[in-house]
Amino acid sequence: MEAIIHGCRLFYRMQKKEDTQAPTILLLHGWGCDSSMFSFIESDLSASASVCSLDFPGHGKSDEPPEPWGVPQYAEQVKELLSQQSIDRVHVVAHSFGGRVAIYLASTYPDLIDKLVITGGAGIKKPLSDSQLKRQQTFKRYNAVLNSMKNIAPLATTANKMQTSLRKRFGSADYIKLDEVMRQSFSQIVSLDLYPNLANIKSSTLLIWGSMDTETPLWMGEQMEKEIPDAGLIVFEGRTHFAFIEEWQRFLVIIKEFFFGGNNA
Repeated sequence: MEAIIHGCRLFYRMQKKEDTQAPTILLLHGWGCDSSMFSFIESDLSASASVCSLDFPGHGKSDEPPEPWGVPQYAEQVKELLSQQSIDRVHVVAHSFGGRVAIYLASTYPDLIDKLVITGGAGIKKPLSDSQLKRQQTFKRYNAVLNSMKNIAPLATTANKMQTSLRKRFGSADYIKLDEVMRQSFSQIVSLDLYPNLANIKSSTLLIWGSMDTETPLWMGEQMEKEIPDAGLIVFEGRTHFAFIEEWQRFLVIIKEFFFGGNNA
């Protein structure tokens, strides 16, 4: 299915239960992935609930956003999709970047999310070391000069080439491979620290983390558990950022019990 929301074509799948009392589960994927990463649990969850999954703009079958978006814009698009589907309350399963969106939604719209599962969730920042801070400042200074040069016709081509080299030197692998709109979106996303939002989450929250996660290290899950009022943390020992796939059967059993309890189908 497709919907045009906030000027962007969004691809999504909706499996609705005939039972209007059945809950709806929203699946939010990570950066660089798409909704197919949850295909292994969709059919199982749909036995007990309506299930909505989507491709975030710039991922999968969805278009890129019309302009650079940050977490709020991505989240508001999801909120609008749910409104269009007449869904006013959901359970959520979110991975990595999807965790950023889920944290924003849960803290901004406390009545929207009933139960929240975050696995390998991003959104809180570790203070930069002195060397990292110096590197960041150097990049910003050089990049500002090159942006000014691009406005001078004879220098524009050279400035573009130099900017590409600068990004290769200072940017992460994810950042380098993106086009300009998604690159600026990525910058906005990773610069937003959602730590202050955690205390405002009213949803019952289950955090599932791999002990060997290097993308969103375990300390992030531990910090979220401390700051979210009603949260618990389960650690999959020896597993990575994709712990929920590496031990998908265990993951599925846990989240079904969390969502459905004694009504687990």
